[in-house]
Amino acid sequence: MYFKSFVYTIIFIVVFFLDAKVYSQEDTRDGLVKYTPEYRFKDGIYPNFQSVKEDSPISKTRLVTDADLFSRDFFDQVTEKKNIVYYDDFGVKKEIKTSSIWGYARNGVLYINLGSRFHRISFVGSIGHFVATLSTYNPGYYDPYYSPYYYNNRYYYNTTPSSYSSTEVRQYLIDFETGKLHEFEVYSVEILLMKDPELYDEYMALRRKKKKQYKFVYIRKYNEKHPLYLPEN
Repeated sequence: MYFKSFVYTIIFIVVFFLDAKVYSQEDTRDGLVKYTPEYRFKDGIYPNFQSVKEDSPISKTRLVTDADLFSRDFFDQVTEKKNIVYYDDFGVKKEIKTSSIWGYARNGVLYINLGSRFHRISFVGSIGHFVATLSTYNPGYYDPYYSPYYYNNRYYYNTTPSSYSSTEVRQYLIDFETGKLHEFEVYSVEILLMKDPELYDEYMALRRKKKKQYKFVYIRKYNEKHPLYLPEN
């Protein structure tokens, strides 16, 4: 009886470690780890998308700035400037335009540069999702036959249509393989799902209304089948 119990215990231990090994292999890949909501990106300025994939930003301590390093709005202060000055890995002082950087990470969360603003990426995965508030400028309607002045009672009056600006909220998808952005529309989901023929065919079989309703459902399905792997930190 004791021997049988001992054998069962050994079998249980072996199975346990085999399961642990499989789990470990699934969650790691060549020094990379599978992304989970607990993953924290390194704080700093990300000059391009490749630096995001490598989780290799320009750290706060390498930036040349008057901003308070411990301030909550540190990155807001840094990105208010037209240029970002920093020291590279070799101690060489360099400068890049703020408008050209991909974004930054604050408290482990990514913020992407779009439309002269930085927007939080709320959903990270092989296909990510974020909401952006963008400013649009309307210079006024152009009429090729329109004259900005008319004559009346010996005076000229300027009647040029006034321009105006407005803000609008848009949703975007980001392909974490290429860094390409797509508007959160049915046709974009169709394009991104092409990488998985099974999911693509399943989605394409839906009616138009269902496609609109299930956009995010299929993004989640894709991410579950194709998890994002990032450098272990």
